[in-house]
Amino acid sequence: MQRAIFITGGGSGIGRATAALFAARGWRVGLGDVNAAGMAETIALAGGAAMSAHPLDVRDRDQWRAALEAFVALSGGRLDLLFNNAGVGNGGPFELMSDADRDLVVDVNLRGVIYGAEAGLPHLKATPGACLINTCSAAGLFAAPRMSVYAATKFAVRGLTDALDAEWGAAHGIRVRTVMPSFIDTPLLDAVAAGSNRSGRETVRAMGLEFTPVERVAEAVWAAATGKRRHVVVGRTAKRLAFLTRFAPFLLPR
Repeated sequence: MQRAIFITGGGSGIGRATAALFAARGWRVGLGDVNAAGMAETIALAGGAAMSAHPLDVRDRDQWRAALEAFVALSGGRLDLLFNNAGVGNGGPFELMSDADRDLVVDVNLRGVIYGAEAGLPHLKATPGACLINTCSAAGLFAAPRMSVYAATKFAVRGLTDALDAEWGAAHGIRVRTVMPSFIDTPLLDAVAAGSNRSGRETVRAMGLEFTPVERVAEAVWAAATGKRRHVVVGRTAKRLAFLTRFAPFLLPR
C-alpha cells in the first residue's frame, strides 16, 4: 500500500522541498496552502508524481476537515504522516507590532497547528504507525529579542508536541515529532519586521548567521518520521542553541 503524507505550506519553501522528497521516495503527497499557484508549481516540479492540491487556510477548522477528507479519499483512507508546516514570521519590537500582526502569528503558527492535530487525529488513528510532525524552530529553544510572539508560538508548539507524543503514543500508537530548523532562505524572510527597514534575510546576513537549505530540512522531516527522536534540530545555529540550552544556558544571551 502506498504511504501518504499531507503537507501544509506545500506551495513553497520547506513544504515544497518535503513534497519533492517524499514523492521521489514513492509516497502519495497532498498539499495544503492558501497559495493555489504555489501548489500548482510544486506539482509541476514533481514531474507527474502522485500529488494533489487542497485549498487550505490553516486558521479555518472547516477547511482543515474538508482538505483532509478529500486527501484520504484519494489515498485509500491512509494518512501516514501529517506535516503541520505552514507558518508566518512577523517580528520586531513587541510594542511596534500591530495587533493584526500579533494575531496572525498566533493564529497561523499555533492555532493552525492545533486545528491540524484536531482534524488529523481520526485519520492518523486509522493508519497504523502514523506520525504527526510539527514545524517548530530554533526560536523554540531560545526566545531572542524582536521575536517575542513568534518565539512564544514555537515554544507552545514544542510543548504541544511533547504532550501529544505522550498521549497519542500511549493511546493510539501515533508518534508526534518536531523539526527545529534555524534560518531558512524561504519567502518568510522577505518580511520586514516592525520598526525596521530591512528584510529578515538582510538581518540574518548582517548577523553573520547561516541559511539552512530547504532540502536539509526536508531530510530532517524524513528523519523525524522514521526515527526515535522527538525533536530533530536542523542547522548550525539551531544545534548551537540546543547545545547551549542544555549545557551552558548562561551563555545564551550572548
